[in-house]
Amino acid sequence: MTENNIITATVNFVKTTLQGAEGGHDWFHIERVWKNSITIAKTENVNGFVVALAALLHDIADAKFNNGDEEIGPVTATKFLQSLDVDNEIKAHVENIIRNISFKGGNFTQTFSSPELAVVQDADRLDALGAIGIARAFNYGGFKNRELYNPAIAPDLHMSKAAYKNTSAPTINHFYEKLLLLKDKMNTHTGRKMAEERHEFMEQFLQHFYQEWEGEK
Repeated sequence: MTENNIITATVNFVKTTLQGAEGGHDWFHIERVWKNSITIAKTENVNGFVVALAALLHDIADAKFNNGDEEIGPVTATKFLQSLDVDNEIKAHVENIIRNISFKGGNFTQTFSSPELAVVQDADRLDALGAIGIARAFNYGGFKNRELYNPAIAPDLHMSKAAYKNTSAPTINHFYEKLLLLKDKMNTHTGRKMAEERHEFMEQFLQHFYQEWEGEK
């Protein structure tokens, strides 16, 4: 199969697999990350085929929706790529990107790095920022039946990986525990530039949120 045919087959596989997925982690999330990856990759020296496959498969089986199993995503992606006879080196690279892309809390250290991971990771993080990021955060919070905000529950900026994975804190806390930290964790120049405006939008949103919460607006 040609690279274009493999990408087309991957798109179809992801669309089918993620039918009925939670709205912040559905096909449209994948598509946005794919588009962000293409934009960022234009300014980076990367293998575009690896970037495309990793972007398309990065959330094929998110641990959050699979009892916390962090291996099901990489394994599912690898089995699919094997079915298309994708080159072993590319397959291993995509698997490593998927295994290391997630935030997993502020105290997690990824064990693999590559320019392609840097691009896809930035693209994924961008989708957690700005207007889309706000929408996704509250959609997932609703999915988990979490409070919007509770002034009595302070954000925890020192959570372990396990604590981060199992938190049930209000959605607003997630802004401080992850979303507002992402701007300074971007890997690429283009990613950082794109993140700045989205970060600023979220800060403005939070300011309005608290004013409305207190009846000041």
